[in-house]
Amino acid sequence: MDVKGLAEGQAAGQITMQSLGKKNHSSVSEFILLGFPSEAQVRMALFAFFLLLYLITLLGNGLIVMLIYLDSHLHTPMYFFLSVLSLVDISYVTTTVPQILVNMVCPRRTISWGACAAQMFIFLVLGIAECVLYAIMAYDRYVAICFPLHYTLLMSHSTCIKMVIVCWSIGITGALIYTVFTMHLPYCGPNKIDHFFCEVPAVLKLACADTSFNDRLDFILGFILLLVPLSLILASYVRIFTFIFRIRSAQGRLKSFSTCAYHVTVVIMFYGPAIIMYMRPSSWYDLEPDKKLALFYNVVSAFLNPIIYSLRNKDVKEAFLKILRVRRTA
Repeated sequence: MDVKGLAEGQAAGQITMQSLGKKNHSSVSEFILLGFPSEAQVRMALFAFFLLLYLITLLGNGLIVMLIYLDSHLHTPMYFFLSVLSLVDISYVTTTVPQILVNMVCPRRTISWGACAAQMFIFLVLGIAECVLYAIMAYDRYVAICFPLHYTLLMSHSTCIKMVIVCWSIGITGALIYTVFTMHLPYCGPNKIDHFFCEVPAVLKLACADTSFNDRLDFILGFILLLVPLSLILASYVRIFTFIFRIRSAQGRLKSFSTCAYHVTVVIMFYGPAIIMYMRPSSWYDLEPDKKLALFYNVVSAFLNPIIYSLRNKDVKEAFLKILRVRRTA
């Protein structure tokens, strides 16, 4: 009996080891990014479109950073935050668009598990930082318009630096929580991500485990990192609009209202799709429509920000013309 029992125990142990080996072997080590439609003509048209959009975004945001750095008249809190926003946008699109372009020309669209986790983390750091930065910029405009006499005191250089440090700290903390709780789940196949980069909702669809905890966590994080900053932005602009309506000059009132309206539009284009993507259960993820939503808060907002926030600005235009005059006379 003892010999028989020992043999049975060894056999059971071998079966267990084999099953564990199969389980480890079946775990996903890389993902395939399906991206956009695979038809050759459509793919090449999209490649040209995204390449042009990417280059214009880099040029526009890079120009803003250069102008603010070179012109001492732009060394104010508002333009300091604009330069940080431009740097964030350059990094933000660079996290995803080069991957899109490579996948459109290369038949192999794989990304390793580690690279996927790194892309997710960096994307989230930049995205969350931009969320908080929009709120800081709205507060800056609120103070400048409603409390002009106290502006230099309330928005001192040290205060602005501290705000940006807090912005990045929130971004890193939030991204770490998102990434760790997403990538610690078991992924045993399939490994095809129906997206153009490793985004949390798309990756969660592939998890071989219950994701209800992640859904609750994502909702809580979304409330803190999306709805709270958005509420602060809207509250700031409500106060700003209230102040604008008191302006006696109709032309001045119209100009101020137009500028603020453009800012609010960009904010809504960024926050709206992000809230839809990150504050709903992963089971509600809807392939093609959600890819388009991701483009709004990743690519489109980074493309529009230089136009809306800076290039329409009189001070930025004057700084640009000044540099052109200096170069012509040199």
